[in-house]
Amino acid sequence: MAAEIPGWTHVYSGKVRDLYEPAGPEAGHPGDVVLVVASDRISAYDHVLPTPIPDKGAVLTALSLWWFETLGVPHHVVSTDVPDAVAGRAMVCRRLAMFPIECVARGYLTGSGLVEYRESGEVCGVPLPDGLEDGSRLPRPIFTPARKADLGEHDENITFEKAAAAVGEDDATRLRDLTLELYTRAAEIALERGVILADTKFEFGRVPGTDEIVLGDEVLTPDSSRYWPADQWQPGRPQPSFDKQFVRDWLTSPASGWDRHGDVPPPPLPDDVVERTRARYVEAYERLTGRTFAS
Repeated sequence: MAAEIPGWTHVYSGKVRDLYEPAGPEAGHPGDVVLVVASDRISAYDHVLPTPIPDKGAVLTALSLWWFETLGVPHHVVSTDVPDAVAGRAMVCRRLAMFPIECVARGYLTGSGLVEYRESGEVCGVPLPDGLEDGSRLPRPIFTPARKADLGEHDENITFEKAAAAVGEDDATRLRDLTLELYTRAAEIALERGVILADTKFEFGRVPGTDEIVLGDEVLTPDSSRYWPADQWQPGRPQPSFDKQFVRDWLTSPASGWDRHGDVPPPPLPDDVVERTRARYVEAYERLTGRTFAS
């Protein structure tokens, strides 16, 4: 349940984030902004789990803000001057007309891309060389868009041609070029810090009434990206990662007693899984930014 925040009206909740708009002119905010609040909720296998991860929302917000600043590209953040109740995990952002596709860049083969490759030798219509394994580095980063799904459903990987049909050829080309440019820059920055950025998802929107495309949502967090320790990278097997892998592993283990293909929602997470997951998110933030996370 989203919290009540003075001066703001709750309008939407996703798996992790809650969105608010100004309650009215008397609230002191222009009408072209929204308040984006990152919660401590965690999702897996298209379910929002009943157990939060302490400080997760603050880590996601701090890391997004660091990347927005580091990348130096137009983005939607206006201010971090937010109500005390959500301080450290919220941003005041420009209201954008969001594109209905996820802009995914892959520099390494894993996840749903690996599944597609094993079936067809391609990912989202992009042909790849023979002989690649789980964790293989690709000859060059590729753009593999996805169609946004409703809450609780899987995003659908699509070809560039289908993305162009959804948003227009010119915008699809701009989104592809922006995605690959940002991924390449971020991957270089991460690798300097001993971290591989295997793949990531960006979301873009247009400033209403203009042709300006800017970066929105969160950016380059462990929720939207696969980060691997560079010194442990070994193609041919699943890689250790800075994300919610501890959660996924426990949910699919006999210890959880949960059938991910059944109708019963996931059970609460045990304390040790919560603690290790929190530590992994914090480690990702600290390794990438060089800063100490203060909870």
